[in-house]
This record gives sequence, structure tokens and C-alpha cells, in this order.
Amino acid sequence: MFIAIDGVLNASDVAALKGAAETLSFADGRATAGKIAREIKANDQALPSPELEAIQAKVTAALMAHPVFLSAARPKAMTKLILSRYREGQTYGMHVDDALMQGLRTDLSFTLFLNDPESYDGGALIAADTAEERAFKLAPGELILYPSTTLHRVEPVKSGTRFCIVGWVQSWIRDAGQREVLFDLDRAIAEVHAREGKSALLDTLTKTRSNLIRMWAA
Repeated sequence: MFIAIDGVLNASDVAALKGAAETLSFADGRATAGKIAREIKANDQALPSPELEAIQAKVTAALMAHPVFLSAARPKAMTKLILSRYREGQTYGMHVDDALMQGLRTDLSFTLFLNDPESYDGGALIAADTAEERAFKLAPGELILYPSTTLHRVEPVKSGTRFCIVGWVQSWIRDAGQREVLFDLDRAIAEVHAREGKSALLDTLTKTRSNLIRMWAA
């Protein structure tokens, strides 16, 4: 399940974070890549600093307060976020994310966009499956969430600079199909509650959701 989530950051937060990102020091992104990925990875990643930690904390808090992200990901833990920069000519070839990162199993990957898509040419995130490739180049403050089992790449940036924040989630619900069932159930519960308030149907739906989580959580 691929989910584009808007409103993770508002316009003022995006502007502040992007301004802060532009002042950071960066290093070759291949330093954090595996043996094969180093051959196809060409980007920059922000070096550790108090300023980067402030950005990471701000984004992590925003994610953990966003109802759609929480419903879709059911996060048990998250890796430390990475702030990436792609300048002209930089790219990241087709790859799949490592199964284990920072001691966590990676169930879901996400990219949070910080630039206006019109401010840089190229640089779309391309996700591939057996049927097609899908391109994502979202507005600033929007996020694409997708299974970490997905082959994906970043197209070369032809002009401008692409800033994004990437991270990985270990979910309470390991199975992607089960996460989708719970996500759909969350939406159904919200709709029933908005339409009729507390009711016998709402009680049954919330009971079902809780019991499914008990069965599936790990």
C-alpha cells in the first residue's frame, strides 16, 4: 500500500526546516550505503550536529502526531531520520532498502519532501512493482509511505536542489495486508462516528479493531 500523506508539516515549518537544512554540513551519502548500493548512490547526507538533531526531533514529533501516518504505519519504532540533498546530476539507482537498520526490522519506508516540486527538475521518487513504475514528486510538507520491500530509485536531478527527509518504520503489525485491513477499518470507524456518534455498530467496529490488533501485533 502506497499512501501520500499531506499536512505532515505546515508551510511555516517547511520554510524553517528547509532554511535550517541549507546551513548544515553534508557528506557523501555513500558512507551509509551497503556494498551494492554504494555503486548506484550519489547524494549528500547531513552530518550529525545539534541543528540536525533539532530537525529530526521536529519531524519525528510531527509524524507521531499525524493520524494518517499513525493509522497507516502503526509505528513500534523508527530509525533516526536522514536529511538528504540531491544537487544537479545526483541520483540514486534502483535498489531495495536493507531489511535491518539500526537494530530495527524495516517494514515501511518514507520520504518527506521539503522543496516546491517546481524548484528542481528531475529528482522524482520512482517505485517499481511487477506491473508498472510510479513517480512521486510531492509538495513540500507531504510524505510518501510505502513498503520497504519495494524496489525504488531517485531520478537524476537536472537542475536545482532536492531536499528530503527519509526514514524507516518497524510496525507493530508486520504484515502489509493486515496493516491495510486496519487502515481501512480506522477510516470506517471514523466515518460511522462522524455520522451517528456512539452506537452499537461503532462499538462492534472498535471491538473488532482492538481484537485484530491483539491477534496481529508483534
